[in-house]
Amino acid sequence: MKIIDVLDKRAIVGNLESTDKKGVIEELAVSVAQITNIKFEDLVSVLMDRERLGSTGIGDGIGIPHGKLKNLDRLILGFGLSRKGVNFESMDGRPTHIFFLLVTPENSTGMHLKLLARISRILKNELFKEKLLNAYNPDEIFRIIKEEDETF
Repeated sequence: MKIIDVLDKRAIVGNLESTDKKGVIEELAVSVAQITNIKFEDLVSVLMDRERLGSTGIGDGIGIPHGKLKNLDRLILGFGLSRKGVNFESMDGRPTHIFFLLVTPENSTGMHLKLLARISRILKNELFKEKLLNAYNPDEIFRIIKEEDETF
């Protein structure tokens, strides 16, 4: 499964304004909730519950908040950039700039793990991350991700 198969362009936030973890999650959740018809509050609750188990800030400027929902019929992926960086309680203690928000149906553990692994692998490419950090609109971000996803 490719990232581009589940990333919805409407769920790309090119300039996150929030300065803390909950704010980033809420900002990313707005469009994902609209696209999926999931209640915003339910989505934020699931994502924050997952964060309480351990931060999804994996370090190196990357956060992959994720969660599972009962009434979801497909995987959905959102994306956000924070120019300033956010304290996302990452493993390395550094600010987080690049966010992929993954929401999956409750019974999709295999697909969920495969997509998380693919996102993690693709983000090891420093040039790719640099291109993302320099992108300024959803179309450009989508194109950069698509190009990298197709060559990976």
